[in-house]
Amino acid sequence: MIKICLNKGALWGLIGLLLSSCVSNKEILYFQDADNYSETAITYRENTFQPNDIVSVTISAAIPETAIPYNRNAGSNALVNNSNLEVLKLQGYLVSPEGFISLPILGKVAVTGQTSTEVENMVANMLETGGHLIDPVVTVRLLNAKVTVLGEVSRPGTFSFTEQYVTVPQALGYAGDLTINGRRDEVLLIRELDGTRRITHINLTTADWMQNPEYMIMPNDVLVVQPNKAKVKTAGYVGNVSTIVAIASLLLSATILITR
Repeated sequence: MIKICLNKGALWGLIGLLLSSCVSNKEILYFQDADNYSETAITYRENTFQPNDIVSVTISAAIPETAIPYNRNAGSNALVNNSNLEVLKLQGYLVSPEGFISLPILGKVAVTGQTSTEVENMVANMLETGGHLIDPVVTVRLLNAKVTVLGEVSRPGTFSFTEQYVTVPQALGYAGDLTINGRRDEVLLIRELDGTRRITHINLTTADWMQNPEYMIMPNDVLVVQPNKAKVKTAGYVGNVSTIVAIASLLLSATILITR
């Protein structure tokens, strides 16, 4: 007969580890103070162009033929959708490290630090004052907007978007939401803007942060979801909580059999 020796200290230590691996409601619930949140006006801020962006510029006029020379791809469809987005990127204008794009006939146009609306107005003014076109219509669109989501999410990765406004919760939704082991109160937002890198801490358990500028995603933002204490504790020696439960169940069963 094989004897199984079980140290009480080890057993209680394992039980303590199991209990410490539990996650409370306060750690996993989003926007816990939502009932106290007051209605606030939403401030939409247009994103500004940065070096290495890919920009679509479409110029049209009352007489379509007159605008053809000012468009790089006059016969292409200017509508951006998922099926032709990659093709449009190849046809778009790359913002140089110095902040310029090169348009047909017009030449270099400075776009860094400017919004789509500002570039549209600037190009339209260049066309009119230069005697090129009468009442031109200019449409400018960013084609390679993307956000990267890392850490404790279901599907980490880099995600492209064509919307003008995307929020942090939407970006986390692209990645399949946080896992049960993700810290809702410690999400890092890494943002590079106008040659400056900044890291912001976001607490998803409260609704107050939605009034901050960081609520809106900017192209090339990186979100990092930190692991909670339960994940960190189990990572070093036991794979996950289910493994701990299985081991504890086995030891308790063995204890019952021995003491009978």
